[in-house]
Amino acid sequence: MASIEVKPLQEGLSFGARVDGVTWETLADEGVRKQLQQLFEDRGMIVFENVEPSAKMQVEISNVFGPLKDHPVKMVERLDNDSYPGVITIRAQSDSAICEIEGKTLVTWQPWHFDHTYNNELNRAGVLRAEVIAPEGGLTAFADGIQIYNDMDPTLRDKAENIELLYTLDMHYERQFFGLPKTFKEIQPKNDDILEYAKKLPRSIHPAVWTRETGEKVLHMTPYGCRGIVGNETPEGNALCAEIWENVEATIEPYYHQWKPTDMVIWDNWRMLHEACGCNPKYDRVVHRTTIKGDYGFGRWETEPQAQTETVDAMA
Repeated sequence: MASIEVKPLQEGLSFGARVDGVTWETLADEGVRKQLQQLFEDRGMIVFENVEPSAKMQVEISNVFGPLKDHPVKMVERLDNDSYPGVITIRAQSDSAICEIEGKTLVTWQPWHFDHTYNNELNRAGVLRAEVIAPEGGLTAFADGIQIYNDMDPTLRDKAENIELLYTLDMHYERQFFGLPKTFKEIQPKNDDILEYAKKLPRSIHPAVWTRETGEKVLHMTPYGCRGIVGNETPEGNALCAEIWENVEATIEPYYHQWKPTDMVIWDNWRMLHEACGCNPKYDRVVHRTTIKGDYGFGRWETEPQAQTETVDAMA
């Protein structure tokens, strides 16, 4: 029987695992596939080490956890839709957003977030592989919504329990009303191409806290694309978001992944938050990503009644 080696992600963390020994041979073993699926459910993210650095292997690993979902925004770059459907390319370009944090100039920095907040449906997971690695910077950070919820100030946790948040695809930094670092400066804004498409979408709604089938509660909010609290789009509502988020950032116990060419990472998009830490604009950085289909069932469009939520593809 094929076997893999499983180790903790990092000492002291309540989430994540490292897995070595994933090959075409081991992935053909149904027992290994079930072991990986259970590990993902239990730990929230897996770092696959020493795997074949190819899009073909990335698709194979992704398929262990569910069918692939095409990215909901069609203008996002695809690797090769004919040979590798579902694989997108994320790269720093001349018109990419640039900011400064703590005196460092960074391209494609993204704050703590979960993916596809702007959609009513939350994909199950993402899988990343670094194709071109910046010689410094370019880390990806991960944090566990279960850990955050459990360790938050109880008063603020109770407040978060009772709110739903509005999100849009417009993720320009200047419209992010909370969650920017104190030293943040925008140098080059995000490209406006996607903004025109964003204007055509209704706003999405997601709860700040939700409960897993296993009973754990998950803090699951982000300042990225957030437009406020449902029913309380006021300065007071915005201040509550900022107060909760300040406590979240003080509570997070993060893991920062330094990429190697033979790494792949999968994370639970219903549970985990992640951050793109950015890198110096003078460096190239290219990652390939796949998305796993699924939905946790608590999101909806603002135009939908709460009791009649249906899963709708944003590009339908």
